[in-house]
Amino acid sequence: MQKMAVLLSGSGRTLDNYHERIKAGTLNAEIKVVISNVKDVLGLQKAEKYGYPNFHAVGNEAINGILQDYDINLICLAGYLKLYEPPPELARSVLNIHPALIPAFCGDGFYGMRVHRAVRAKGVTVSGCTVHLASNIYDEGPIVLQKCIPLEYDDTPEDIAHKVFDIECIAFPEAINLVDEKGVDFFWRRVENVT
Repeated sequence: MQKMAVLLSGSGRTLDNYHERIKAGTLNAEIKVVISNVKDVLGLQKAEKYGYPNFHAVGNEAINGILQDYDINLICLAGYLKLYEPPPELARSVLNIHPALIPAFCGDGFYGMRVHRAVRAKGVTVSGCTVHLASNIYDEGPIVLQKCIPLEYDDTPEDIAHKVFDIECIAFPEAINLVDEKGVDFFWRRVENVT
């Protein structure tokens, strides 16, 4: 079972998804702590309602200071909008979701609606999401799982965002279950052993 810290910056929609799936028994994890770098966001209110320890903390040092008080083995970036540097013992155990199919539409500055506007501007006919283990570079690190969705020619960026979020709600829990089944080192080895 994965013992998770959830880092967020906003409304906590992904936290809702985790909570519902844990209760349903389809996500093999437990949430130990929720931290937001933005004060008084809805995500922290939801964490409080669900009964999860929750904190506002700005910066890696403050966040990592809180994490040391909890028994965790996976940090999930659930709409966390800063580059996060974990403590050394968890450096390979940070899971992120990106609202596009990496390596397209990713990197510094590509988040939220910026991604979906770029997807629409390019006229691509498929998009999706990528769950990956994070490194110290935006949207780098081994890919755990990708899911693809077809786009219509007249989809707006808002339409794309809605479709992608729907598939994210399936992909992120599946990826956590895969990490639980195979371990994080399995995914790091997949990319480290490529010649």
